[in-house]
Amino acid sequence: MSHSMQGIFPVVITPFTPENAIDWDGYARLIEWYLDNGSHGLFAVCQSSEMLFLSLKERCDLASFTVKQVAGRVPVVASGHISPAMSDQKAELRAISETGVDAVVLVTNRLAAADEDSSVFRARMDDLLAALPGDMALGLYECPAPYRRLLTDEEVRWCGDSGRFAFLKDVTCDLDHVKRRLALVAGTPLAINNANAAIAWPAIQAGGHGFSGVMNNFHPDLYRWLMDHGRSHPQLAAELDTFLVLSAMSEGMGYPKLAKHFHRRIGTFQNVHSRSVAYDIAERHWAVEVVLDHIIDGAQRFRERIQAL
Repeated sequence: MSHSMQGIFPVVITPFTPENAIDWDGYARLIEWYLDNGSHGLFAVCQSSEMLFLSLKERCDLASFTVKQVAGRVPVVASGHISPAMSDQKAELRAISETGVDAVVLVTNRLAAADEDSSVFRARMDDLLAALPGDMALGLYECPAPYRRLLTDEEVRWCGDSGRFAFLKDVTCDLDHVKRRLALVAGTPLAINNANAAIAWPAIQAGGHGFSGVMNNFHPDLYRWLMDHGRSHPQLAAELDTFLVLSAMSEGMGYPKLAKHFHRRIGTFQNVHSRSVAYDIAERHWAVEVVLDHIIDGAQRFRERIQAL
């Protein structure tokens, strides 16, 4: 079965102005950068978007703006339910569903606490589904904050068999787990989009439906090349995979502000302000700008090798 929401799905960051408002001009340029670099779709209003630090209006405005800017060129999915209370979550999800996105993404840790089992998860899932339009495509996101709530095999199978779900951002970070999930959803609309760069190429080789990791904010075109051409060029794919994995180790150096430093470097937008990372990443993470030098230069060298094929 083909999947409508698979491939390279960047988790979209949010540029801010020096006054702490959303930088809409910079955001428009960022969306075009994702599309110019081979993205199959966009995941707006997620943890990388700093959704925990955005008002509901800001979350809805981001989703609406993304849909308008993309103008049907690729699918847009969005999350944004961050509240503990189910009544508030319903209001948040209904608001996101009215922005025109192609799928509303449910955050798994909002459906059950760390010590609650599948019966609680299913009951809350059913409650939320009843509050959303019946024809609305849905997604799932195992967001790491405030804690990572991985779906059980039974939950994955149920979501796939339901026919309601088209997108899963898989945060298991485990290749065997991804392979098992691919088998569980075979023949259903649910696409398993791995989020972990360390297993991105092996997951693609195993039949994974896509990559929705944070490093799509740096070089989505290289992940796109792996998906489209890696199998035909195994030696280059292996070398590129090593570069991508090592580059991804930089995530701990103040992401998503790190990605904003990168985009300031390449001219997408100018301000690196982040609501979720308040500190100066250059002071805390020594030589971070040198790390970005290597990521930028290394990616360009691979692009030149790919172009020469």
